[in-house]
Amino acid sequence: MSTFLGKRLGPKTEHKYEPETKIQLARLVDETVARGRNPMPRRIRFATWSLRYNRMFWVTVEGLAKHWERAWVDAGILNPHEIKIKTENVTGLTLSMPAGLCPLDATLRPEVQVNGQMLEAPQVQADGSWKVLLMERAGRWAVVHSFADGQLGKRHGLQGPIDDAFMDSFIMIEPSGQAANEAIGRWTTNEMAKAVAEWRKQFRGEPKIKRDDQVTDGDIAAHNLILWGDPRSNKLIGRIADKLPIVWDAKSVRRGKESLDSTHHLPVLIYPNPLNPQRYVVLNSGFTFAHPRSTSNADQTPKLPDYAVVDIDGPPAVGVNGEVVEAGFFDEQWRLPSEPQ
Repeated sequence: MSTFLGKRLGPKTEHKYEPETKIQLARLVDETVARGRNPMPRRIRFATWSLRYNRMFWVTVEGLAKHWERAWVDAGILNPHEIKIKTENVTGLTLSMPAGLCPLDATLRPEVQVNGQMLEAPQVQADGSWKVLLMERAGRWAVVHSFADGQLGKRHGLQGPIDDAFMDSFIMIEPSGQAANEAIGRWTTNEMAKAVAEWRKQFRGEPKIKRDDQVTDGDIAAHNLILWGDPRSNKLIGRIADKLPIVWDAKSVRRGKESLDSTHHLPVLIYPNPLNPQRYVVLNSGFTFAHPRSTSNADQTPKLPDYAVVDIDGPPAVGVNGEVVEAGFFDEQWRLPSEPQ
């Protein structure tokens, strides 16, 4: 097929299907549809760079050694009691096969080989389903009962970057108080107004908006919170400010030993909500492709990572109205990296 397409799709072809190519492609699509989708392929080869996209058929990637580096899983069902897996940059896996489709022998205890290490997995359940959780620590894999260890960590749906908060239910929270610095107060007010306008323009919907003194425990439990303002003006930012990796107060923005004047610098970031770590908080950012990329969906991809420090007096950058003086990703435990990125 590749040779055929290579010959037909040449420099003289307009922005459309070449007639003969269209016929051949239609035939190939019809053949694929007639075969149908195999719900339980014996071999899976899956690559991802983010836990947002972490599942293929019976394999789910639950943890990465490092986000935004290629993670790879090659998993195969060798016979009714043996599965062989090779991984790269992966620290957690769930293998799950539903009743009626599981090809494993219910009378045998399955063996799972991961990167050459043999593990004894649970037997097939009485209803014919099968599931096993696998975790890697210090180069060794083990069968586990849960991935929850009480520690903060990146996982599916809680891995960033900033734009990820807008892929689920969210509320924009406006401040009820006075900003510590007038210029920062104006900037956050203007940026919230722009974020609301851009949401209406690009997604044709009305974002839910509440004032900080109207937020309920139910809101914190059910929604990602997009917080606008500073620790003085927004009550919720004030409540969580000392639990965030970047320290922000009326005098400075501090990242480790580095300190910047907060009269014209502020952090924008995404982080698990300290009041409910199952949801996000975002500080002073809407979706990041709103500046100035509103004319083509080809540009509708995240423009900022997990955090950035912005100089509001600097020239506007893609993703934010101001100069990005520093930006980067938090590590897999949502900590700042040891060195600026």
